[in-house]
Parts: sequence; C-alpha cells; structure tokens
Amino acid sequence: MADKDKSPEVPKELRAQVAISNFGDLIRGALDKPYNWGRRNSVWPMMFGLACCGIEMISTAASRYDFSRFGMEVMRPSPRQSDLMLVSGTVTKKMLPQIIRLYNQMPEPKYVVAMGACASGGGPFKEGYNVVAGIDKYIPVDVYISGCPPTPQALLHGLIKLQKLIDNQSLNRVPWYGEEPVEAIPVPVLGPDIMTPLDYKKIKKETKSKG
Repeated sequence: MADKDKSPEVPKELRAQVAISNFGDLIRGALDKPYNWGRRNSVWPMMFGLACCGIEMISTAASRYDFSRFGMEVMRPSPRQSDLMLVSGTVTKKMLPQIIRLYNQMPEPKYVVAMGACASGGGPFKEGYNVVAGIDKYIPVDVYISGCPPTPQALLHGLIKLQKLIDNQSLNRVPWYGEEPVEAIPVPVLGPDIMTPLDYKKIKKETKSKG
C-alpha cells in the first residue's frame, strides 16, 4: 500500500491528460492580473452604517472625497448585489445576527472592512453588556481601519489596502474558486447572551456535567 503522504504514480497513458490539467492551472494563473484588475476597480460596498462611522462613510462617498474614483460609487442596499461589507460603527448583540445573515447572503468573492474602533474591537463600549468586542469574532475581516470615528481619508486608505489585497489573490488559491462550496457562517441566537450554534455541543456537555 502506498504511503498516504505521497502522490500516486500516474500511468503513462494518462500523463498527457495530467499535463493538460496542470496547463489549466497555468492559464488561471495568467488570468489573475486582468481578473483582479477588473474586481479591484468595481467593488460595490453595501450601504450599512451602524453609528457615527456611517456619517464618515457617507462623506467619503460624497463629492469632496469621491470614492467613485476607485470604482466604488455604486453603494447597494442589497447584500446580493454587494461584494464589500463596510461594518461602520458599534456592533450590538442584537444587531449581530442580522450582520451575519447579510454576510451569508453576499455572493463570493466578498470582503469585510471593520471601520473604526467599535467594529474592530468594541471601542469605548467594549465592556458594555450589549456590545460585541470586535466583529472579527464572528466573520472574517480583511482590513481594519483605526479611529473613533476614522476620517474619510482613513477610509480611503483602507479601501486602497483592500485593492492591494485583491491584486495579490490567485484563482488557484482562493477558497471561493474551488470545487467545494463555501459554507455559510452559523447565525448566532440572541438569548441571555450570544449563543453560536457551533457552541451547542459544548453547552450541552457543560450542562450535563453540572446537573
């Protein structure tokens, strides 16, 4: 029996087909640059302001700062038409399930920017009983923007960082271009506190041990 860590030997009559498969990877690699160029210049943010950071986000979209220069002028009210979630403001526990539900409804590829101290780590309300200490505890964040609230210039800087991240992505490595579908993030339930379905087994185990 062959070692599991080693790739099986390819029969001679199939090596030509394997070469074609590898050639397909090379083709995808060659397409990364024009594909990423098109995506970086047509990012559609979702109109999702939560607190005072939302005012700065609106200012960035207005005529003075004009982030339409980066191809981002189309701010969509629907998650199914967006590929960027700008979490701008304080994330409360009551709002968290809605944020994750909206995130799951966004098509791949999608990105998340945590705008401001509250979205990044809770900000001045971190110890509050009803505030989530950072949205990255529940959904993956690609870019963090510091400030309370960040200035429009800081938001533009964060969006440029996101464009650079898109430039360096490859279709051969990103999970959303693979054969397997990307699993949705379980939506937490708001009870006495936030409860994630992933923790249900742990909660049952702890309950039985104490009972």
